[in-house]
Amino acid sequence: MLSLDFLFRYGLLLVGCIFLLRVIYFRISPNRESVFSFFLFANGVFIVTYLLHGIELSMGFAFGLFAVFAMLRYRTEAISIRDMTYLFIVIGMALMCSVAELLHWELGLLVALVNVLAGVGESRFISPPVTEYRMTYDKVQLIAPQHRAELIQDLESRLGVKVKNVSVGRIDYLSDSAQLIVFCEDSKA
Repeated sequence: MLSLDFLFRYGLLLVGCIFLLRVIYFRISPNRESVFSFFLFANGVFIVTYLLHGIELSMGFAFGLFAVFAMLRYRTEAISIRDMTYLFIVIGMALMCSVAELLHWELGLLVALVNVLAGVGESRFISPPVTEYRMTYDKVQLIAPQHRAELIQDLESRLGVKVKNVSVGRIDYLSDSAQLIVFCEDSKA
């Protein structure tokens, strides 16, 4: 079982996952619990699919099996789209490293490509830094589309930051308030 092929593929997965999770993901979201979960999930997927590789299973079946397990695990817990994307990436990387019938250099190139794409996706070029504020707003008359400029001006004066966009959530006319999500230029940028 511990062939050179296994050791290379597993080593490649470890290096790829550590780089992806520690250098790219953790830099933006320092959530140790998520990094730990993603890392162990990738290792579990790799080991099980590598061991089942001898059995006649298609890549689609293996991927579907782990997608179902991932949904069962995270169905009751609120997980962000970003975290779900990273979970999908580590599952895909583990499946790729375990059962893809590629030469070692091709596999290494694909793992590097996945990491480069994730790094570029997290860069300021693709996704500029934005801070999101959820707030209860007391001037309901300004949430109408025709008063959008006044709403943004009022929010900028209250928050002291440049507002990029505003999303109106629930409106409560009885208490004369509305739930807003305000997107601002990141002050740390």
